Amino acid sequence: MKLSKDFTLQELSKSEIADRNNINNIPTADHITNLVLLCQYILQPVRLHFDKPVTITSGYRSPELCLKIGSSIKSQHCLGMAVDCEVLAVPNKELADWVVNNLEYDQVILEFWEKDKINSGWVHISYNKENNRKMYLRAYKANGRTVYEVI
Repeated sequence: MKLSKDFTLQELSKSEIADRNNINNIPTADHITNLVLLCQYILQPVRLHFDKPVTITSGYRSPELCLKIGSSIKSQHCLGMAVDCEVLAVPNKELADWVVNNLEYDQVILEFWEKDKINSGWVHISYNKENNRKMYLRAYKANGRTVYEVI
C-alpha cells in the first residue's frame, strides 16, 4: 500500500525483530492515517528536498514490539506518528536541522550523533496532527543512561 509517492506501508512497518519473534506489527486504520500524515508532512518533503532515498530504520511499532526492544509503549512509534531515518550521504545533523528549520513537526531527536562522526546515530522525527510541540533534542549516553538535551 502506498502512503505517498515514495513511501509504502511495508517499509514503514517492517521489523526483522517482529518477524523473528512472531510479533504482529500490523498497524490499524488509525495508525495508517497517522503514517500517511507523517509521509505527507515529513518524509515526502525530506525526500524531495534532498533528492535522495530516505532509509527508514524504524517506523510503526506495535506495543508488543516496543516492549521487546526495550522501548516504551507510550512511544509515538506505537501510534504511527514517528519514524527513525537517515538520508544517504547526508549528515544526520544536517537532516535534523533542515527538518527543524523547514517543516512542521512534533519532535526531532538527533539520536546518538557525535560531532566528529558525520554519519553517527540517526534522526527520530514525529508529526502529531493534534499538537506539534516543535521539540528539538539530542539523545546521548552518559554514565550508561540515555540523556535528552534541548538543542
